[in-house]
Amino acid sequence: MPLLDSMALLAGVIAVLALVNARYLKLPSSIGVTVGGLLLSLGLIALNALEVPLARQAVAALRIDFNTFVFQGVLSFLLFAGALGVNSHALWSLRWPVATLALLSTAVSTALVGGLVYGLLRVFGMDVPFVFCLLFGALISPTDPVAVLGMLKQAKVPRRIETLVAGESLFNDGIGVVAFAVLAGIAAGGAGHGAGTGALDVLLYFVQEAAGGLLLGAALGAVGYVALKSVNDFVTEMLVSLGLVLGLTALAFHLHTSAPLAAVAAGLLVGALTDRVPGALSSREEFEHVWHLIDEVLNVCLFALLAVQIVAVPFSGTALLLGVIATAVVLLSRALSVQVSVTLLRRVTAFAPFTRRLLVWGGLRGAISVALAFTLPAGPERDVFLVMTYVVVVFSIIVQGLTVGRLAARAGAALPAERPTPER
Repeated sequence: MPLLDSMALLAGVIAVLALVNARYLKLPSSIGVTVGGLLLSLGLIALNALEVPLARQAVAALRIDFNTFVFQGVLSFLLFAGALGVNSHALWSLRWPVATLALLSTAVSTALVGGLVYGLLRVFGMDVPFVFCLLFGALISPTDPVAVLGMLKQAKVPRRIETLVAGESLFNDGIGVVAFAVLAGIAAGGAGHGAGTGALDVLLYFVQEAAGGLLLGAALGAVGYVALKSVNDFVTEMLVSLGLVLGLTALAFHLHTSAPLAAVAAGLLVGALTDRVPGALSSREEFEHVWHLIDEVLNVCLFALLAVQIVAVPFSGTALLLGVIATAVVLLSRALSVQVSVTLLRRVTAFAPFTRRLLVWGGLRGAISVALAFTLPAGPERDVFLVMTYVVVVFSIIVQGLTVGRLAARAGAALPAERPTPER
């Protein structure tokens, strides 16, 4: 199918899913389009199995390069927009808990999930190399900032907990992507970009990706702010900010640094500087409203495409069962990894009631995990891990996403003085 026809079909599908959800389902937009997209995809799979010609064409049109779409397309825009909406001053006050959760909890969860899944697959008679199980742990352990930030917009989470959850999610996403790249390089015989597999090679590669991404984002964020401050025209300001995000994504790709971390750093820096100098923009309110609109539209598109990409996943009964068990494994590993971090931080940080429960149950997985799963080496293991990833993600978005609001309400009732208020 020609590219224009495929784009028109995908745009039409997303619009219909959003319309049906707004008119009938009345669920949060990301959850509603995910549910509708899953139902549509399952229907297409059934029709395709019956060899209906139109269904075959529709399935072929809906198959896109999801990994490229996420990492070289929408992710940097979503992370930049999400970081703009985070109070950077409040985030700085929680820098140690955020850093510990983003680094230590992600590492602990990756190891736990990898080890437990390795044992689980052997019970089912699958001899999968341990490094591939760690790859699954790396792609499924980080919480998805797109899903988490969307959840936080719907749930009235106490402000301190909201900042902690949002901050951890923004950073552990980038850390998880880097960890996945390191493990993928080791599985392929090198630490990445031709590096060796020694401990020093792996460490240097990790620093290059993570620290390099943060430095790149901070540098371009500062340049972007200077450019924004030098003009007093709203259209020019939007063009500068859009060019900033596209530029850092392309530069991060060519410099082999983390584009997600670069987008987060740039968004936080631009947001912090415009807070300190309110007159830096011709209209900060309009600027933030447009970025909020970009965030909402891309978020809906991403979750719709996440759902319809199920047509590219080879399901089987065994893989589905493994996915159900893996969901429990991921939640258990998340709970244990959060507990480790909280225990270490208790002496220096006071955690409000419900913090751990919101960090665990509000730690949603989303499109980033699926995009990474699509990059796994082709083979039977990839098919199994794809199904497991989809099951975990669908459970996370629908079940956790629809119930975390109740937990947030209980947290808000326990801490009435900390209920969030508009900050910007």
